[in-house]
Amino acid sequence: MTLESKTLSNPTLLSPIDIGPYLLSNRLVMAPLTRMRAPENCPTDLMTTYYEQRASAGLIISEATTISTQGVGYPATPGIYNASQVHAWKKITEAVHAKSGHIFMQLWHVGRISHPDFHNGQLPVAPSAIAPKGNAISPSGMKAFVTPRALETDEIPGIIEDYKTAAKNALAAGFDGIEIHSANGYLLDEFLRDGTNKRTDSYGGSLENRTRFLLEVTDALISICGADRVGIRLSPSGTFNDMSDSNPEAIFVYLLKQLNPLDLAYVHIVDALEGDIRHGANVISLETLRASYNGTLIVCGGYDQIRAEDVLAKSLADAVAFGQLYIANPDLAERFKHNAPLNTPDVSSFYGGTEKGYTDYPSLGE
Repeated sequence: MTLESKTLSNPTLLSPIDIGPYLLSNRLVMAPLTRMRAPENCPTDLMTTYYEQRASAGLIISEATTISTQGVGYPATPGIYNASQVHAWKKITEAVHAKSGHIFMQLWHVGRISHPDFHNGQLPVAPSAIAPKGNAISPSGMKAFVTPRALETDEIPGIIEDYKTAAKNALAAGFDGIEIHSANGYLLDEFLRDGTNKRTDSYGGSLENRTRFLLEVTDALISICGADRVGIRLSPSGTFNDMSDSNPEAIFVYLLKQLNPLDLAYVHIVDALEGDIRHGANVISLETLRASYNGTLIVCGGYDQIRAEDVLAKSLADAVAFGQLYIANPDLAERFKHNAPLNTPDVSSFYGGTEKGYTDYPSLGE
């Protein structure tokens, strides 16, 4: 579907859309949402209920899912690197598909946003040995971030292989596609930004070099999934996890232009949030990003129904992802359709816990 045809169709949130090989029933995307309810890094039956409840989204993007033990940086977050995880995720994809839903898995390596407690005392890895400000959520509580170990050049192909294995496992678990997590200050984002990437090898310095790792991962995953089942998430204006860049517009416009010929399923942009602006973000306008990318564009970042409809009407995006609204409203598309009241998210139950604030939000009529 060309950008012109999308523009002419005057889409709304409830309009269908082709993303990759799939015709989605609407343009509401459930954003990836870390909930920390996967003990021993393995999905549970409670998670199956949670995703099944939200299957009326046009597309669900799973919570960030680690590609390897090296990629772990938070307690009780799921992985996709062993057979038990594949088996558990398969229950979730089958439940979503039984409700005629679609679900992509977000593949994640946290990079420096971790702690030696997750790695038998070994240091987390990063493009450069620069510690983030703040605290890690370690298995034994909050601890100051440590200075990570800079990856050796010859280690990078091994991480790319981890991404490929994770993608194969995601397909084996029944996912419709994968999203590469290259946002929010995690490993791939760390390579993009010159605030965290001070390398002098072929992965640092120039725009070409700083985008090299992400583009190599993307090519590798296209070889596994096909381009039309690969998406990428980016946060061009983000400051979360102590991120910065001297010229973010240059790096992200360059990157988007490199992605154009690949015919990906989509690019998923995280807008600047209030916290980013408060922390001095150099904000790149959505207009600039849209002009740089010719393919399907998903946006997210605190959208409500009115703002989402406006961004679609202006052809600045093709679909909109919702986070907190999907936490509290499993039937969000139905509520938007009928202009129904929305449940209020319970912030205290976002991370960890049981069904409270997870699977007990009522749908309409309950």
